[in-house]
Amino acid sequence: MTRLRAFGVQARLGERTVLHGADLDVAPGEVLALVGPNGSGKTTLLRTCYRALTVTEGAIMLDDKNIHTLRRRRVARIIGVSTQEPAAFGGVTVRESVRLGRSARRGWLEPFRTEDDDAVARALTQVSLTSQADRDVTELSGGERQRVSIARALAQEPQVLLLDEPTNHLDLRHQLGMLELLRTLAADGLAVLVTLHDLRLAAEYCDRIAVLDAGRVVDAGTPEHVLTPDLLETVFGVRGRIRTVGGRRVLDLYGLVDG
Repeated sequence: MTRLRAFGVQARLGERTVLHGADLDVAPGEVLALVGPNGSGKTTLLRTCYRALTVTEGAIMLDDKNIHTLRRRRVARIIGVSTQEPAAFGGVTVRESVRLGRSARRGWLEPFRTEDDDAVARALTQVSLTSQADRDVTELSGGERQRVSIARALAQEPQVLLLDEPTNHLDLRHQLGMLELLRTLAADGLAVLVTLHDLRLAAEYCDRIAVLDAGRVVDAGTPEHVLTPDLLETVFGVRGRIRTVGGRRVLDLYGLVDG
């Protein structure tokens, strides 16, 4: 399996430098949550990790290979991506949309094989969309389209999975189901990097957390190590503390920091 690392990454959006020497390390077998205030650079850092945005300094590495030295098709076979607001086009069924995730593993004129159909069926089952497989994607709710996007990334059978706010638009049941799925995928050897706004979900379901603030990773480690009362106050402006209940981590938030 493949390890994803970012070393001293700097990146710009237009004339503005958004990332200032960000470091990241996502190992096979773990779910790493990338958290931070709005505007801290989470999505920007994620985009550099799958070459949607070019770094101006530093490097993104897949094991010992710089991602920018690899062919895009090779990168697409290793990294599966689901964005926060996936596009939806009319006239395409859910199954057909998810099947697009197999493109990186087929030649341009190569017909779909049994293994492709099996991967699509498996991905639909994983995100609980089998019953919706023949519906037009534009008929779906925002949460259902989000799950289609994630299923398409899973159908690639990647070694690294990058998800930008995968619980966005999902109801509570599907939020928890999605995070349980990510834990299962990681247990099978996948390296999972996910951006999350909800610190409580990150604390409970993720193996490690990296905190991004003003374009820099200010801390990374287990939730207990990272989400300290001091960091919660300094970076997020809230009061809180992690405790363990029945073997699970629970982040209690007590309100805003005064002033």
